[in-house]
Amino acid sequence: MGRSPQNSRLDNVGEPARFETTRWSCVIAAGESTGVESKRALATLCRVYWYPIYAYARHRGIGRDEAADLTQGFFARVIEQDIVRGADPARGKFRSYLLGAFKHYLSHEWARACAQKRGGGRRLIPLDPHDAEARYGLEPAHDVTAEKLFERQWAVRLLELAMGDLARQCERDGKQRHFELLKPFLSGGTSSGYREAGAALGLSEGAARVMVHRLRAEYRRLLREHIRRTVETPEQIDEEIHCLFIAMGA
Repeated sequence: MGRSPQNSRLDNVGEPARFETTRWSCVIAAGESTGVESKRALATLCRVYWYPIYAYARHRGIGRDEAADLTQGFFARVIEQDIVRGADPARGKFRSYLLGAFKHYLSHEWARACAQKRGGGRRLIPLDPHDAEARYGLEPAHDVTAEKLFERQWAVRLLELAMGDLARQCERDGKQRHFELLKPFLSGGTSSGYREAGAALGLSEGAARVMVHRLRAEYRRLLREHIRRTVETPEQIDEEIHCLFIAMGA
């Protein structure tokens, strides 16, 4: 596959990136700031965690509407900076802190949150209760604790976000059809079918394999980028990836 401006991002996937200020650090700053960037960082983190929090509430036996209200109310408070003031990266993972904060919120705010009109007049995150409940209906009913379900859905959500980023990137690069046909190979579970996929794209089997290799590398890079935003040091990224695989196997 020849080089072109369209595929340059996939050609450069192995280049190291500077470890910039993390969104975890932005969360800490947000506890003392009302800046637009801090709020944007918090809102982005909410995109990762809203469904794991919702699933945790449902697995605790809370009804659909109440779980939606509680999730909305909790993240409204997160964005309004009430909850993140006590966040400290030295105490552990951000998701562990967030889950602990939600448990505290449940014990102190459930009655009040359920009594309020949906959303309580607060700033809302884009939560679709029907979509959330449809996803929750696919969760296993066996002996998975609410905490393990939260961890697994954190992992699933990160993988979804990275794959979505890759899809949009391929679309921008004019490679949408390549992505659609080669996506089944990105998980590494498929070892056949390269010839057929390549033929559909006008590529040889070897060229199709090379492009899948590049897409996988970019997928990994995007996943690491999402994880980077919730840790404090580069060394913690590999640890979180290890936790992700453990959570997916739970």
